Amino acid sequence: MRAFALIAGASALAACATTPGVDSLPATVVTASGETEPVGTANADAADDSAIWRNPDDPARSLIVATDKKAGLYVYGLDGKRLAFAAAGLVNNVDLVDLGEQGVIVAASDRNDLANGAIQVYRLDTATGALALLGKGQAGAGEGYGFCMARIGGQLLTYSPLKNGTISEIAVDLSPTVSFRALRTLNVATQPEGCVVDPRDGTLYVGEETRGIWRFAPGASEGELVAQTDGRQLVADVEGLAIMPQGDNGGWLVASSQGDNAYALYRLPDMAPVSRFRIGAGKFGATQETDGIDLVPGDFGPDYPNGLFVAQDGDNRPYAQNFKLVSWQTILEAVNEH
Repeated sequence: MRAFALIAGASALAACATTPGVDSLPATVVTASGETEPVGTANADAADDSAIWRNPDDPARSLIVATDKKAGLYVYGLDGKRLAFAAAGLVNNVDLVDLGEQGVIVAASDRNDLANGAIQVYRLDTATGALALLGKGQAGAGEGYGFCMARIGGQLLTYSPLKNGTISEIAVDLSPTVSFRALRTLNVATQPEGCVVDPRDGTLYVGEETRGIWRFAPGASEGELVAQTDGRQLVADVEGLAIMPQGDNGGWLVASSQGDNAYALYRLPDMAPVSRFRIGAGKFGATQETDGIDLVPGDFGPDYPNGLFVAQDGDNRPYAQNFKLVSWQTILEAVNEH
């Protein structure tokens, strides 16, 4: 959720260590190596979240699925060009899982009915970028908002944070037709949105916008607040979350620190704060007011040799909002992490 503000000069903002009026810690500046074409809805807060599919056979032909939350789902190539669009209506957050022979499954939080959250499930044609709708399931009473999913123990598990603080864990079965099974209901006190699942064990991380990041162990009904909004490392609103696993339980978790146009970096498994960074203006523009983010390991070609980070850009004027692409290796080198 964002309150739009007038920002005096994107290039000036990118050069600053802090945001005026916010006493946050300094953030290292990195620049994007690519960007997507703008979403179709102009003059509005429309772009929101993205999900990355890495093509293991030809990394340069990997895809990015992204939401225009007032219209539907776009599919982009790594060159940022639009390949396809699905008129899904009001979809806010999106995620995907590559199930091998069952295909690449894309799902998004559906808020077309503001009183009842839902999940839209698609299969992605990785050759053309087309999205085929497989089905739609209910996610609980309340406005649909956040979304994440993962394949854990042979199950496709989805998580739908609703604006009222409820987080629904729902298993999606694809055969013979798409069906949905409610498993757990979790809660935070105020509005959540961003979430991400650790694919190694199913640990769930949820961003409660004003309070911080919660961690829910697999099967647990209660969470642990593992990173608070302190106005320094993490500035409310907490928005998108992304994970980069390393080894059995290490790696990093990244959070969109929307209140100061930065990204907070934590080390796993203890969620120790290690650094902060911004995306500044370079060949492509800076990012401001970022909502959703995604991060995927692996080789994506020469511009992204060791992982790809994608961030929504809330101020892409004079064009509509879009998404910026950054090399994960560039980020780690900039913040002295290895």
